[in-house]
Formats: sequence, C-alpha cells, structure tokens
Amino acid sequence: MTTQRFAIGRRALAASAVAALGLSIAPWAAAQEPWPAKPISLVVPFPSGGTTDVLARALADALSKRLGQPVIVESKPGAGATLGADYVAKARPDGYTLLMGAVHHTIATSVYKKLPYDFQKDLAPITTVAMVPNVLVVNASLTPAKSVAELVALAKSSPKELAYGSNGNGTAQHLIGTQFQASTGVNLLHVPYKGSGPLTTDLLGGQVAMSFDTITPVLQHIKGGKLRALAVTTAKRSAVLPDVPTLEEAGLKGFDIGTWFGVLAPAGTPKEIVAKLNAEMVKIIRSPEFAERMRAIGADPIGDSSADMAARLREETVKFARLVKEGKVTIE
Repeated sequence: MTTQRFAIGRRALAASAVAALGLSIAPWAAAQEPWPAKPISLVVPFPSGGTTDVLARALADALSKRLGQPVIVESKPGAGATLGADYVAKARPDGYTLLMGAVHHTIATSVYKKLPYDFQKDLAPITTVAMVPNVLVVNASLTPAKSVAELVALAKSSPKELAYGSNGNGTAQHLIGTQFQASTGVNLLHVPYKGSGPLTTDLLGGQVAMSFDTITPVLQHIKGGKLRALAVTTAKRSAVLPDVPTLEEAGLKGFDIGTWFGVLAPAGTPKEIVAKLNAEMVKIIRSPEFAERMRAIGADPIGDSSADMAARLREETVKFARLVKEGKVTIE
C-alpha cells in the first residue's frame, strides 16, 4: 500500500511539474509566434471619406494580400487627429495596431498646450506613404472669385468675414488659413470640422465659402464644376490640376505647405516587425499599380525608410512650430 501510494504521489508530482512547465512555456511559445498571426488594425484619426481614409484603405487592401492577414481600417476621429494618435501611442507594441498619421500631428505638437502623448517619442515611424498638395477652393455658385486676387478683394469688401473650413483645430488646413490671412491681410472666420467628409458637404452646401483641403476629397467636385480651384498651396503645381497656379504664383511669396501621410506604430514595437512592415509597404507604394492609383487622386507616392520618415517628423515639427508661433495659434 505504501509503495502504491508512493508511486501515485510521484506520478502526481510529475504531472504537476509538466503542467507548470507547460504554463511557463506557453507565453514563450506565444511570444515566438510568427508575425502576423491575426488581423492588424490601421487607425485613421479622421472620419471616412477624407484623404487619410482613402490612402489607408488603398494601402490596407494591398498589405492584407502581402501579409496574409486582414488589415482593418479603423476610424477614431476627433481633436484634430490627436485622439487617434493617442489611442495608437498607448496600444500594445506588438505590430497589430498602427496609425495612418499625417502632417497634422507634427503641427499639433506646437498648437496644443497639453497632449497626452509625445508624437516623436511614443510612436515609431514606418514609412511615408504619399504627399498630397492642398488646394484653395471656393463654392463655384456662391463665391464669384475666379482668382486669389479676386478672393482677397472680395474678403476685404465683404461686410462679414468669409468662412473657411478645416479638418479641425491644429490641422494643416487650419494653419494654411492663418498663413493665408497673414500673407494677404484679410480676416477669415475659421470653422473646424472633424474631417474632410463633413467639411466638403458643408462647402458644397454653402455653409462655408472656401477651404484649403487636400486635393483628393475635392477633385471630383472641381472637375464637376461645383467647386472652383484658385491655387494649390505647394511650391509646384499639381499634375492633376495643371492649370491651377500655386499660391506663390498668385503673389504669396514663399508659400509652400502640403500634407504628407505616413504609417507609425507604438514605440517599443519590435524592430524586426517595423522592418518587415517597412519592406512590405515600400514594395506596395513603389509598385506601378499603387503609384497609378495615387496619382489619379492627386497624391505623390513616396515609400521611404523609417529613418527618413523620422527625419521628416523632426524637420516638420521645427518648421510648424515656427509657423504656429508666427500665427499665434494655440489650443487648450
């Protein structure tokens, strides 16, 4: 009886040891699991319908095929794109939550007095997807101006301030509006929206007279005649709007602000995952098919290294800090 009990005890002890070993091995095995092993979320910090959303969906569709896992575009709009950025900055750094960031985030760093995250420290750059020029457009049926000079004259003679819409406080459109006013001496009423979708709807409806949005969401309405393009805000003209002058050509010397879009991951994401994402995304972005798709919506594809994107973020942050200070743009 004693021998039998001893044997049973030994078996029980061995079983317990194996179970304990299994529990200790499980997390290690999971950690070594090939990435990606489940769907990836690509967070867009604006509502659907805007340039950020369009680019994210185009990239996600191609990336899903290359990685063999769904890449799901998830919209988290609000606070000039900072809510979505904060969400990703605080996400687990495992490569399954990414941000489709944009120039707005380098502006927000200076505009907002307090942000719950540090854009350069809490997020890891992967690659810049594209650069999209912004364009000054007016409602063609309600705003008679056919040039920047005529718009400036109209704004100065109007008994009330002309309203321009933006994608939100602290976004590129907002800052371009402040720079436009400083360069022309006009006073405009800033009306912030949560994104290009609702902004374009109100612009077409006449709730705002003008906007400085990216080309992508307004291109079809320019071609359809509902909106009139007066100038692009970058140093060179856009290939999809070759007859539209730049603001510099219209007399605003040194005006050169465009909107870049790029993908970032939470800081601390394993370097090998960031490297794999960069490699796959760059192949997509530089492919003839993707490039053609981008150019059709007024975007210039880029596809750079993570280090190059990081340098872009640093340079843009310094540039916009100066413009924000000059324009006295602050948000609590």
